[in-house]
Amino acid sequence: MVEFTPIEGLVMQAMKDIGATSEEKKKTADDIAKKCNRPKSMVNNALVMLVQKGAIRRVAREKASGYYILGTA
Repeated sequence: MVEFTPIEGLVMQAMKDIGATSEEKKKTADDIAKKCNRPKSMVNNALVMLVQKGAIRRVAREKASGYYILGTA
């Protein structure tokens, strides 16, 4: 099992709470930052680390990228 830092855990929980659980339900970093009530820069850093750890996936789009949780992470 992958270990998360406190902010990564908070971001993962926020993503679960807002339903970012599949590609069809992906959410932007803004959506996640609002739910976490943390600065967007802090959330963005956590999102990058979570992508590197394989816990979430980033989907590039025209405007803002979308993120969703992979499997049972």
